[in-house]
Amino acid sequence: MVRYIFCLFVFIIATANSFSQSQIERFLKPSDTLNPSRRTAVYISEAAIGGLTLIGLHQLWYADYEQSRFHTINDNNEWLQMDKVGHVYASYQLGRLGASALQWSGASRNEQLLYGAKLGFTFLTAVEVLDGFSKEWGFSWGDMAANVAGSGIYIGQELLWEEQRITLKYSFHQTRYAQLQPTKLGNGLTEEFLKDYNGQTYWLSFNLQSFFKTEHIPKWLNVALGYGADGMLFDNPESHSSLDASKNRMRQYYLSLDVDLTRIETKSPLLRSVFEVLNLIKVPLPTVEFNGKKGLKLHGVYF
Repeated sequence: MVRYIFCLFVFIIATANSFSQSQIERFLKPSDTLNPSRRTAVYISEAAIGGLTLIGLHQLWYADYEQSRFHTINDNNEWLQMDKVGHVYASYQLGRLGASALQWSGASRNEQLLYGAKLGFTFLTAVEVLDGFSKEWGFSWGDMAANVAGSGIYIGQELLWEEQRITLKYSFHQTRYAQLQPTKLGNGLTEEFLKDYNGQTYWLSFNLQSFFKTEHIPKWLNVALGYGADGMLFDNPESHSSLDASKNRMRQYYLSLDVDLTRIETKSPLLRSVFEVLNLIKVPLPTVEFNGKKGLKLHGVYF
């Protein structure tokens, strides 16, 4: 899953940079009607960024591992399914980015859903194929199911409500486990942000106003349900049963408030674009944690 989160942020950063360099608010404003040149630019940019990212990923990631015949693996029991939730998140966010880019070009809603919202599934499928030819990993049907789920969450909401009432978000905090297993969980904040499943939390953030349709609730106020896990040093604890940390792994569930930055009213296309990017991350706020071993725990501010 680490490779998928890495690819997601490459897409986000590359797209955001292409917007910011223009310094023109009018350029950032979505077109009311189809702008063929913009739409062409979107498709060419996505193909170029995606292709270069796959090439870079192959050189930086897969080149150091032995290649093999295409093969599949069943990794559904690893990492307490945190990696699978990560696939759902990456597929959803890449699809959201793809649809948003086509909306900017003035493409029809059907085109946004048919091509833009499937960006995550298409790109992550290509990465999964690379996994299939690597002896270190393998093509995972569990990963593919998670990729479908991520795209489906975005497309389903657009078809049902014509808006994203439920947003997938991410948060992270450093843990002590990375120091015990830096090769798998990362060495330093940047690597740990991508690799340490113990510090990752994935959220379903529900927008209250869109569900209850009342003016008494701010448009940007959300309630978020989170999922995380703790005590994981290895992907498969059965092969390392002698380690106490593997025996203490547990699932964690969270309840918190959140802010949907895309619903904050602004007339600035530039600020709106910034909000779109920042909405990847859950806003740190007071949080209640539930788990099977320690019961209920209150966090003043949870990252």
